[in-house]
Amino acid sequence: MSTQPTQNRTIRTQLLSDMRSGIYAACERLPRESVLAETLGISRTQLRDILASLEREGFITRRHGVGTIINRHVLNVHTRMDIEVEFLDMIRRNGHRAEVAYVRVSNGEADAKIAAQLRIGEGAPILRVARLCTADGVPAIYCEDVVDKSLVQAEYTESDLKQPIFHFLQEFCGVYPYLDLADIRAVAADAALAEIFRIPVGTPLLNMDEVDYDIDGNPVFCSMEYFADGYFRHAVMRKKL
Repeated sequence: MSTQPTQNRTIRTQLLSDMRSGIYAACERLPRESVLAETLGISRTQLRDILASLEREGFITRRHGVGTIINRHVLNVHTRMDIEVEFLDMIRRNGHRAEVAYVRVSNGEADAKIAAQLRIGEGAPILRVARLCTADGVPAIYCEDVVDKSLVQAEYTESDLKQPIFHFLQEFCGVYPYLDLADIRAVAADAALAEIFRIPVGTPLLNMDEVDYDIDGNPVFCSMEYFADGYFRHAVMRKKL
């Protein structure tokens, strides 16, 4: 399998860091493509793919005759709901100490909702991974990821699921999430969520009911995510087409 997608993600992350706090932190524009490609040690074709993804997400704007402009008003947003960010990184970007309080793995059977989301039979075996992340020691994000067990191709241990679910899917299932669709709404904490977050029953939480798909449009996992109030300011970037 080509290593270029992984390399592109690494370089993309590096460029974002360089624009935020690194060598381009005081720059209005990135260097010319030829210079930047040589600096990064990649081809101009590969660089253009990376710059195209950054432009789609609003971090930069490329204008003929002007160059690649760094959009700091977008770059400095801490939490983007339209971009997938790992939970611990999300907490850190918002200025808090991030930790995983626990990861709990269990086997189960798909109920009607999960069966519909994952396009599997009701009662089919599933793997459920519950994860609680804290901000400065206080519960901030709770997530339950669900994977169709028929996707698992290799033996794994519970410790293998302590990393973000994307790593498990790639290493043990051979699937690569490409995009997700999420239903976003405010919910009131029931007794179970109140105990998890250590908050009164009825406290508002932000809920994301998400399904992730591979590049062929096949669902690869679904998740229920809950975010406590007061730790994040969720922004959405929308371009005018």
